[in-house]
Amino acid sequence: MSLKVGRLFGVDIRLHYSWFLIFALLAWSLASGYLPYGYPGQSDVFYWGVGAVSAAMLFISVLIHEVAHSVVAQRFKIKVNSITLYFLGGVSETAEEAHTPQAELRMAAAGPLMSIVLGVVFYGIYLIGGFLPLAIIAVLQYAGYINFVLAAFNLIPAFPMDGGRVLRGLVWGRNKDVLRSTRTVTNISRAISYAFIGLGFLDTILNGDFNGIWLLFIGFFVNSSAQASMNETRVTQALTGVTVGEIMTKDVKTVEPDLTLQQLQDYALVPTKHHGFPVVKNGELLGLVTDEDVRKVGPEHWDERRVDQVMKGMKSLVTIGPGDAAVDALIKLAKAGVGRLPVVEDGKLVGIVTRSDFARVIQERLKFRS
Repeated sequence: MSLKVGRLFGVDIRLHYSWFLIFALLAWSLASGYLPYGYPGQSDVFYWGVGAVSAAMLFISVLIHEVAHSVVAQRFKIKVNSITLYFLGGVSETAEEAHTPQAELRMAAAGPLMSIVLGVVFYGIYLIGGFLPLAIIAVLQYAGYINFVLAAFNLIPAFPMDGGRVLRGLVWGRNKDVLRSTRTVTNISRAISYAFIGLGFLDTILNGDFNGIWLLFIGFFVNSSAQASMNETRVTQALTGVTVGEIMTKDVKTVEPDLTLQQLQDYALVPTKHHGFPVVKNGELLGLVTDEDVRKVGPEHWDERRVDQVMKGMKSLVTIGPGDAAVDALIKLAKAGVGRLPVVEDGKLVGIVTRSDFARVIQERLKFRS
């Protein structure tokens, strides 16, 4: 769940709802600990005001970091759908992965390099800005520090950090095999995650403080993300060059909009064991009806209610074209949280593509490549 807050360079900027919680926690942490230690003797208004602005600077810095990734991606003709700011950072959602090792390397390096530039700028102004009000100096110091931290953390050579992508770009450039390169970096990522987990356990046992728990969290996060990156690359490579028309089911069973829900249940849902059907009249797609739509109506009303009264109409229906990339269709499926997409051309239903279709094709192509 996220909230759209703007648009930069043609990319939607979104805030995940967890952002508001971490913003408040970060502002409180700065106002109650970091700032009183660094700037003793100031008022509560100073600490809370500077804490709130400094927290905002962190998220602005993360946004600029992600925008740098997106701008470079666009230069390599890779579509960026959105940037979402989460409680632990940001994510640029691209329609596809980099096509070449050079694109991978430059896209990945752009974010940390931008963070380093921001750190130098903010810290440089802090060092020469003794004439500025103390509140501004405090914000500049924190902004410079946190950007250097962002750059250093993101350059750890492990997925999902930028450093993992940089390393994959370098390895890919040498062996010319993106899958083998991803597997290599995944193994390195796992080793790094185990190091974090080990250090976290030791610190927790010996010192019993929060730092150990934080290291444990980072270790488990890196471990799970490394495997996710490997799976994502395998799927993307398996579907490269495949269109929706090549994998869709062309012989689609459809239902009429004036069927009652009882008829739908008796003559379509139960006999076929399918979970949803396109609703078509005179060859034109009107919507999609699923067993979930039927379950929302009590069985005692199934003889009265019609399909067109409960179906999802075209305005809320996510569709795809037969010439579209299969990867794009898979992304649409995931974002919409549905199990099938009607394939439409010139307003006419020409097929349907389901999660099962993707699973079958991915399995076949990966088996063939191995």
